[in-house]
Amino acid sequence: MVEPAVTSFPARRTAIVTGGASPRGIGRVTAGRLAGAGWDVAVVDIDGAGAEEVASDLARRHGVRALGVGVDLARPEEIEPAVARVEAELSQVVGLANIAGVASPVPFFELDLAEWDRVFAINMRGLFVLTQRVARTMVSHGVGRIVSVSSVSAQRGGGTYSRVSYSAAKAAVLGFTRALAREIGGQGVTVNAVSPGPIDTDIMGGTLSDERKGELVRDLPVGRVGTPADVAATIAFLLGEDAGFITGVTYNVDGGLHIF
Repeated sequence: MVEPAVTSFPARRTAIVTGGASPRGIGRVTAGRLAGAGWDVAVVDIDGAGAEEVASDLARRHGVRALGVGVDLARPEEIEPAVARVEAELSQVVGLANIAGVASPVPFFELDLAEWDRVFAINMRGLFVLTQRVARTMVSHGVGRIVSVSSVSAQRGGGTYSRVSYSAAKAAVLGFTRALAREIGGQGVTVNAVSPGPIDTDIMGGTLSDERKGELVRDLPVGRVGTPADVAATIAFLLGEDAGFITGVTYNVDGGLHIF
């Protein structure tokens, strides 16, 4: 049996981070952490102006190349030209952080197809189209890291803020991650997921009040609600060169909410 060769990271490398423009989001913090570690960064967000602003700030503060790109992940036709632009203007794409997502607190009997499709279009379909496009490049170079954000809601059946449609879409992310890890692991590309619990971001329905934080903390062994930096640290590790022997794994960053 011939073992696959291990391809080293290029000296200059790019990470694509979706959902990177939200002021209080995991994506923005992740982009900053990667830029601080020397990655060139493509900030992808439906808010194109916000993505450009974040990219400009990263380039100024960290001395890396950064690009802000406006993309609506619910519109597959926008994904190919966006990735092509990243590949043309930045260094070799080695990392992909699928962080963009939308919440949905709609109860099951009030859930219609339009809401179901909205949630899946961004949380799963757009993730699939983007990942497939970027993974082709990674496989052609023999090296890559893909990390997708799921949710503890996928494992516990909701119970934090969002309900059935969100939990179902985020559960699909886990199945997608495991299957893709098996399929392309031998070609130098790892595929993992991060499953956050209660994190103080706007996807939880806005800034958490002290009262709501207190309610959430009752179920958390660590005694506090998480921050975007907690999740970004795990994503950055899984995108790094040292994580090359980890694939098909879900890392729960949830303060112990889901212990199994």
